[in-house]
Amino acid sequence: MEHIAVISEGKGEYSEKHSKFLGFIMPCNSESEAADLIAEKRKKYWDARHIVYAFILSDGTARFSDDGEPHGTAGKPVLEVLESSGIKNAVIVVVRYFGGTLLGTGGLVRAYTAASLSAVENAEKARTIVGKRFSVSVNYCDYDKLIFILREFNADIKKTDYLDKVEIEFVISENISDAFISKISDTFSSVVVPKFEEKAKILEKV
Repeated sequence: MEHIAVISEGKGEYSEKHSKFLGFIMPCNSESEAADLIAEKRKKYWDARHIVYAFILSDGTARFSDDGEPHGTAGKPVLEVLESSGIKNAVIVVVRYFGGTLLGTGGLVRAYTAASLSAVENAEKARTIVGKRFSVSVNYCDYDKLIFILREFNADIKKTDYLDKVEIEFVISENISDAFISKISDTFSSVVVPKFEEKAKILEKV
């Protein structure tokens, strides 16, 4: 199923009435990995008043914590940022340094949402889509022509071996695979025939 993935950690920050909110979004593939990432932030920011988090996995598992903030003002807004973004397999941690002035429920919701959105915006993200892995062999004289077509269809080349022929393994989006096969057949008069290997996932930057 298609969803948005976080490739690398994103960081954001929001301040209100001298309270500082540091937002972090990180990729994770399990509850235990999310717990480890949260623990790392707790250790690093041991002097913070609150360490709020939320995470969603691709299987639908979702968890959040207000970490002592009023119920519904912290973890739930962070989770809602993940849900609305379409991001899965990621955890957001928001670190709060208290500035001495109470923000009220509305202020807290606004602050935790803003810090989370800032982290999401600054993260490197990609869309996971269904692809097909192919292998193909071509004569050296046809190599450049094949590479041109692979680029035209945004193929992700996984492996290239220069043997008696050039052997290439690549992945392309499933929804354009029929058009790709047709293009290859027309270009090489059916002499070059890509061999389907398996379904695969593709990360397409967004």
